[in-house]
Order: sequence, then C-alpha cells, then structure tokens
Amino acid sequence: MNKLILVFALSLPLAAAEPAGFAYWSGTELKAYGKKLAPKMSPQKVATEQLGKWGNHSTMMAYREGDGEAEVHEKVADIFVVQAGEGILVVGGTVIGGKSTGPCEIRGKSIQGGVKKKIGPGDVCHIPANTPHQTLLAPGSKSISYVVVKIE
Repeated sequence: MNKLILVFALSLPLAAAEPAGFAYWSGTELKAYGKKLAPKMSPQKVATEQLGKWGNHSTMMAYREGDGEAEVHEKVADIFVVQAGEGILVVGGTVIGGKSTGPCEIRGKSIQGGVKKKIGPGDVCHIPANTPHQTLLAPGSKSISYVVVKIE
C-alpha cells in the first residue's frame, strides 16, 4: 500500500508559485488590447494602459488611431513591440515646437530631419533615452497597437 501512495505522490505535478515580479501576457491577449482601449481614446487619438512596473522599468500597451506627438524622454529608453496595425516610426532629428511636459519629458508637433521606419506586427524597435521619436499611422492604416517597455 505504501508503494502505491508513493507512486501516486510522485506522479503529481510539483506546485510552484511564480517568481516575484514575473508577468505574462499571451499574444492573443495583447492583440485584443486594441478593442479594449478603443473606447478610452483621448482627443489626441491615443489610449494607453500600464501593464506593470518594476524598479527601473515598466510596460504599457498603446493603441493609436491617429498620429502621435513628437517626444523625447531624456532619461528613459523605449522598446516598442508592434502587435497589430501599421505605422511609421520617425526617430532622430529635431523636435519642432518642443516644450517640457514634465520632468525630463519633451513633446512637440513633429520631427524635422528624422529617419522614417515602417513598422508592423512582430517588429521590435529600441529607442535610446534622449532620442526624438514620433509614431505616425501608415497610409491606409486605421490603427496601430504596440507594447512599450520603458527602461530608466
């Protein structure tokens, strides 16, 4: 009888808790964020939701139905992971009409002299701190959604 109990006990999966700070979002869940965020659209045609924050980095979901402002995060790098839709990422150059919108944050109307990269599902972009960038909708695209990892 003891042998039978031992065999049964060894066949059970070991219960393990997820490590502190671990987070998981499935691709299906991330792609569905567009529908979830669309009703929360700002007058600037963008909606965001923070997914998590840990020490020097955080994650958020961004959904756009219009062009974004030019922005510079003086001390924060961004990593974009495009989930759905298509856009044009403008990086580098000079922010036109840049104004401080908070500590170490600058926003402006557009970028002059930047490099344009077409972005779509599955694309990953690393934008170093203190680098002007702007997300625009690609011609013919109605929206774009992407995960943003912010690293201080």
